[in-house]
Order: sequence, then C-alpha cells, then structure tokens
Amino acid sequence: MYRATTKGVQVTVTPRFAPERSDPERSQYFWAYTVEIVNLGVDTVQLKSRRWVITDALGRVQEVRGAGVVGEQPVLPPGAHFEYTSGVPLPTSTGIMEGSYGLVTQGGEAFEAEVPAFSLDVPGEARTLN
Repeated sequence: MYRATTKGVQVTVTPRFAPERSDPERSQYFWAYTVEIVNLGVDTVQLKSRRWVITDALGRVQEVRGAGVVGEQPVLPPGAHFEYTSGVPLPTSTGIMEGSYGLVTQGGEAFEAEVPAFSLDVPGEARTLN
C-alpha cells in the first residue's frame, strides 16, 4: 500500500500483479491497482483529471493524461471517499507508476493531488530498473 496526502486529499494505491491477464512468454505483464481517494479537508473537491507516468524496467516512460478516472469526475465533500480499480500492462516484469489528480475546490481553486510512486513487481522476481 502506498499513500500520499496533498491539501487534505489522501490518495492510497494498492497494486496487485494479475497473472491471469499476463503472458510472460510474450513479454506481457498486467497489474491491477485499487485507488482510494479520501477528502480529509474542509472544502468539497471534484476530481477533474488524471496524469500517470509509467516507467518499465528498461527505463521507457509513458505518460497518460485524461479526464476523471474510470469515466467519472467524482465530487467529494469533507469526509467522503471514492474508490476504483483499474489496470496497466507492461512489456517488462517490473516497473513504477506515479502521477497526480487535478482537483478543483467548490470555491474554484485548482490544485494537483499527488499519487505516490508505486512499484509494479511480479511476486518472487528480482527488481531491476535501468
């Protein structure tokens, strides 16, 4: 589990290797990750966008940007939480993912909430990043 808090918005990520969706003989590895976003602050916030930076074991970087998460732009009043599960494929058996969520307060203040860097590893394999 990986966690970061920015301006009262706590983001927790739990990655899981998905062997049933992977094919190591074809260099296809897949991870599911569950994200929980909790508003610990005093202002209502809305998640408007996401940005991911995905790095495989060979140092190749892919950046993904988009509106919302899993087709939603959730509104989180103080104390509320939102959870979703998504996935990421890689051509290597290890990698790292990190990013941010673009949020806006009810008062119109925009800010980026950090998504902590989290490790994508096949259980039982040595980690090597170039």
